[in-house]
Amino acid sequence: MRWVRDYTPQQQDGVLYRRAILVTLGGNILLAVGKGLVAWMTHSAAIYADAANSVSDVVYSLLMALGLYLAIQPPDLGHPQGHSRFEPLVGLIVTISMCFAGFEAARNSYVRFQSGGSAIALDLPMFVLLASAAIKAGMFWIISRIAKQLRSPSLKATATDNLSDVLTSVAAFLGVLLSGLVSPLADPIAGFLVAAWIFKQAFMVGKENLGYLMGSGASMDEVKKYVQAVEEIPGILGVHHIMTEYAGPKLVIDLHVNVNGETKLNEVHAITDAVADRLKQFPEVDRVYVHVEPDGWID
Repeated sequence: MRWVRDYTPQQQDGVLYRRAILVTLGGNILLAVGKGLVAWMTHSAAIYADAANSVSDVVYSLLMALGLYLAIQPPDLGHPQGHSRFEPLVGLIVTISMCFAGFEAARNSYVRFQSGGSAIALDLPMFVLLASAAIKAGMFWIISRIAKQLRSPSLKATATDNLSDVLTSVAAFLGVLLSGLVSPLADPIAGFLVAAWIFKQAFMVGKENLGYLMGSGASMDEVKKYVQAVEEIPGILGVHHIMTEYAGPKLVIDLHVNVNGETKLNEVHAITDAVADRLKQFPEVDRVYVHVEPDGWID
């Protein structure tokens, strides 16, 4: 049996996580305060919806900082597979936060729609929404790069939320613009569009992270890649059992391989090393357990 690698994060990983937290928390606080003030001054439903989303972003940013700190802790006796399941838990917190923001955006837009809406001046709101979109675009670029480097589902969820915020800020801007040019109802309608985007992204983020949290396995295509990679190793006669499971965002593989029953122990050990090294090339794989059995043996 072979354990590919331990889960202790590299020092560079910690630096990247801290950078992502600072960018996310700092940017969301700035946007929440700025858009909240403008919404209060202008009474715009679209900007209020956007501000509500930013407030929820601040909340999940704080929870994300705590969750990521726990997730990167090394394995211990009580958690032999590490604490990586905190990562998708943070992703679900992001989902819940987004759902609250979506509900508040939809509720406020409904109230504004029932009252007939109002035309919004194209001065301060326009600047705030365009600035918000630009800041969120920059945050998306930074966080998505870090998420790819770390293969972090929580940071991927955060990047997705940032991208959706860019689109919802643009929708809010169009609502402000059209409220004066077309109809006052354009503003609450844009608020509804903002809410719809939030709910859509919340569903997608929640679905992915729930799968990680529940220990879902790799897809059939991925499993076939792993089996093919192992069966190409000299000395391996076949793979007759393989089980995959996500422990947080990282994959654990348990497989049974057949070798010639007359193979010496030293050679068998070298074969298991080769299997481990080969599967280690797949970045999503964290640990591999290899069970070696003689040819023809199936359990």
